[in-house]
Amino acid sequence: MSEPDLTTPAPAGHGWRVVDIVVAAVLGVACGFLFWAWNGPGFALYDVLDATTPGLGGLTQGLWLIGGPLGALIIRKPGAAIFVELVAAITSALFGSAWGITTLWYGLAEGLGAELVFLVLAYRRFTWPVAVVSGAMAGVFEWAFEWLFMGNRAKTALFNGVYLASNVISGAILAGLLAWWLTRALAATGVLARFAAGREARPAR
Repeated sequence: MSEPDLTTPAPAGHGWRVVDIVVAAVLGVACGFLFWAWNGPGFALYDVLDATTPGLGGLTQGLWLIGGPLGALIIRKPGAAIFVELVAAITSALFGSAWGITTLWYGLAEGLGAELVFLVLAYRRFTWPVAVVSGAMAGVFEWAFEWLFMGNRAKTALFNGVYLASNVISGAILAGLLAWWLTRALAATGVLARFAAGREARPAR
């Protein structure tokens, strides 16, 4: 049995089907619930890490970034990363995010970062390295959003450097690599049979 690597190009034409919209929405809500559930533990761990080394709290950010890479890996259509991450942010806000309406702007920035990597590759590569870079880029955009709009530019260069590196590492692993593994796990169950990601999981004969 060969191991799928998610390299099959997206189907000809980038138009969204009804099933794409429905599944993307479901993914967004599921990720939003994850974001909400991670808020408490994530905040607590952030404070512990930041007290150890200012900026190191960025290592907790990855789970809040997973929607973008996951949506892109499964849907494989332009805008999928932004759509899923934004729906996740909206869902998290509705559940009761500490950031309130600002959560939506976080979601948009993080989704854009993840989306950019797949856009550059013309939505034709869906390997684990691409997923890792997508997660890392979501971390970069999250960092940039906080630097531009949330007051981080007033903090020290050391803090911002550590925070950027921590976001990138966390995004690469907890968003990108985990999204790739989840896509493979879902594909193996057969629930993604109507998507290229699911068809790739079929055993070679």
